[in-house]
Amino acid sequence: MTPQLDFIGIVVSDMAASLAFYRRLGLEFPPDAENAPHTEATIIGGLRLALDTEDTVRSFHPDWQRPTSGGRVGLAFRCADPAEVDTVYAAIVDAGYHGELKPWDAPWGQRYATVADPDGNGVDLYAPLG
Repeated sequence: MTPQLDFIGIVVSDMAASLAFYRRLGLEFPPDAENAPHTEATIIGGLRLALDTEDTVRSFHPDWQRPTSGGRVGLAFRCADPAEVDTVYAAIVDAGYHGELKPWDAPWGQRYATVADPDGNGVDLYAPLG
């Protein structure tokens, strides 16, 4: 058997804050997950995005330390069209999250923007131009 990518895991500092962020991007987590040490959302093709609290990771990896900067995980959400990139970016920033890169027309043919999740991980928003 060839190993298959099954889920992407993110260690979070604040489960409720991370859930609020990723729910704004359309991911569906269980309704009572804010106090859970681990939760998952199933996305296209059965792939799962898992969120684990720092304490959960330390329960099986006692020497784990919080990274000192973000940028260790990159996620990208495809939008329906360039206008949706702008709309989603504005909604995320208006909700108080950090806008890393304002929407722009990238030379590779996409409308592109980057926001940061509550732990500083970059989350890209994109759509093909034209």
